[in-house]
Amino acid sequence: MKTAFITLSREGSQLIPHFKREFGEIDCYLHETVAAVGNSQSFAHISELTHDIFPLYRALIYAAPCGVVVRSLAGCVASKLTDPAVVALDVGARWAVSLLGGHEGGANDLALRIANLFDAEAIVTTTTEAVKKLIVGLGCRRGIACNRIVDAVEQALARVDMPLSSVRLLASASVKSDEAGLLEAAAQLKLPLRFISMEQIRQCPYAISQSDFVQKSVGVPAVAEPVALLAGRRTTLLLPKTIFSSVTVAIARENCTSLE
Repeated sequence: MKTAFITLSREGSQLIPHFKREFGEIDCYLHETVAAVGNSQSFAHISELTHDIFPLYRALIYAAPCGVVVRSLAGCVASKLTDPAVVALDVGARWAVSLLGGHEGGANDLALRIANLFDAEAIVTTTTEAVKKLIVGLGCRRGIACNRIVDAVEQALARVDMPLSSVRLLASASVKSDEAGLLEAAAQLKLPLRFISMEQIRQCPYAISQSDFVQKSVGVPAVAEPVALLAGRRTTLLLPKTIFSSVTVAIARENCTSLE
C-alpha cells in the first residue's frame, strides 16, 4: 500500500520516525513553515496538496484537525471502491480517526494499526462494525499455534452463547504484538486485533483477577481481563478469564444504550 503522511505542524512532524519504522516506505509532506525531516516534501496549501496527491496513494494519513482534512478532501471524493483510505490523527497521537474509505478502502484497519503503533484510540464509526459490542481478550504463551487460539475464541463465545459476528475486536497485551499465532488467528477470524500497552494494563481501574505467574512472566498482574475491558468503552465482563487449551480468554461487553 503506497502511503502518504501529511502534517501542518512541528508536533506532527515528530511522528515521522515512528511511521518510518512501522511502514518503511512512506512519503512525508510537511507544511512550508515546518523544518524538513529526512527527504520530506514541502507544501504551501493543504487543499492544493490533497487534490494533487489524492489519486497517487492508497492511503493518506493526516496529523491535522479533522475539519481541515474534510475541507481538503472536498472535490476529491469519487467512490468508496476507488478512493484511498484516509485517517486523521491528532498531533498528540491520541486518536486515529477512520475518516474515508473505512471498510472498502481499508481505513478502519489502518486506524487500528496506527492506534497500536502509538497506544492511541482507533475511532471507527462504520455501522456494521460499531453495532458489534463484544471484545475478546486473549493471553497466551509464546509460540502457541493459531488453531489453538481460534478454538479458544470459539469455545469462549459458545460458553456465553454469542456468535463470532458479535465480536468487534480481539485484544491482547502489547508484549504480544509480534506473536505469530495471535496475528494469524486474528486474520483467520477476520477480526481486528488491538494491543493494549503494558502501562495501561498496570493502571487498569477495573477489578480483575490477578495471577502471580503472569506477573512474573510479563510484568503485569493479568492480560485477558484487563485488555478486554480496556479495549472498549463502558465495558463489563461477560466471561471472566477462562483457560481453553492453554489460551486464556476473557470477554467484555460494551454497554451502549442504542444497542441494548
